[in-house]
Amino acid sequence: MERRTLLRAAVLGGTSTVFGGTLWRGAAYAAPAQPGPGPYGALGTADANGIRLPSGFTSRVIARSGQTVPGTSYTWHNAPDGGACYADGSGWIYVSNSEINPSGGASAVRFSSTGAVTSAYRILSGTRQNCAGGRTPWNTWLSCEEVDRGYVYETDPWGTKAAVRRDAMGRFKHEAAAADPTRGVVYMTEDVTDGCFYRFRPTTWGDLSSGTLEVLVAGTATSGPVTWSRVPDPTGATATRNQVSGAKRFNGGEGCYYAGDTCWFTTKGDNRVWQYDAAAQTIELAYDDSLVTGGTAPLTGVDNVTGSSSGDLYVAEDGGTMEICLLTPNDTIAPFLRVEGQSASEITGPAFSPDGRHLYFSSQRGTSGSSSGGITYEVTGPFRTA
Repeated sequence: MERRTLLRAAVLGGTSTVFGGTLWRGAAYAAPAQPGPGPYGALGTADANGIRLPSGFTSRVIARSGQTVPGTSYTWHNAPDGGACYADGSGWIYVSNSEINPSGGASAVRFSSTGAVTSAYRILSGTRQNCAGGRTPWNTWLSCEEVDRGYVYETDPWGTKAAVRRDAMGRFKHEAAAADPTRGVVYMTEDVTDGCFYRFRPTTWGDLSSGTLEVLVAGTATSGPVTWSRVPDPTGATATRNQVSGAKRFNGGEGCYYAGDTCWFTTKGDNRVWQYDAAAQTIELAYDDSLVTGGTAPLTGVDNVTGSSSGDLYVAEDGGTMEICLLTPNDTIAPFLRVEGQSASEITGPAFSPDGRHLYFSSQRGTSGSSSGGITYEVTGPFRTA
């Protein structure tokens, strides 16, 4: 997937530098993505599920926390969070984390080629506060614990292989992960106010049992590229983010998504979407709500993020306004959907089916505002592919 740069700030790699959450702008600093009309038009009135969608799109409820998934005997987990989709013959699978502590874990729903639910099951148990994660090119799900000295667990979306704890990927408050097959690394975010951005270089690509954990470090000059330094002790006996001098700080790392030599990730503490150019080893801002001009910022609580084959980014809201916003390749940001009547919840786990026709996501606490009130949805419609 090719995508034009959303913001030509050349942060840490050109004319601008970001340290400690503050932006110093050079003369060549470009405007961030700005509000504008979305490619699908205005949102319609709320449907029977309380979701406002553009014309031509429909929604359905796939699962509710504490209730049996329709068409199966499996009870859906509480507080659904990060998710991903996997091809399964002519059908597909959607996996979803459970952000509760203790228990946590992850579950999966299997769909037929027509989109009918055929089964649901557990793929990870006995872990803590599994927030986001990431899909691997070898079709496993990396489920991340969002707790101090948390682990990454590699799981099987089909539920046939036992989950494996991947100690070499480090112990910290893990949020999300994104695999870069070109460079053979996995990027990871950290959900603390002074968190870092990491990458894990496995000894053998496709095997996460051993490798080197590195942290992003600011360049020695504002015109230099960012660099990566090895984390001396991935066990986290000393806080992982404090082991390397000069490690770049990010205010509450959240979602993470890789495509086309770029890794996008979000920071909820300052409502920013970043893009790391893995080929050039530079980092830039794709969106910053404090720099939106001429009106109210449409994205004020960034969280999970995913992308489509058209190059559009879909960013979920983390509380407050219940929206998924769309960042297009022409630097426009607009709401794609809005969930009404669930202001005490947040949107999590956006992921597209392999054919790009279905978008899955959850309202983590639903209408009740409780982790036991989670609702997982499917949106179907004419998503653009180019």
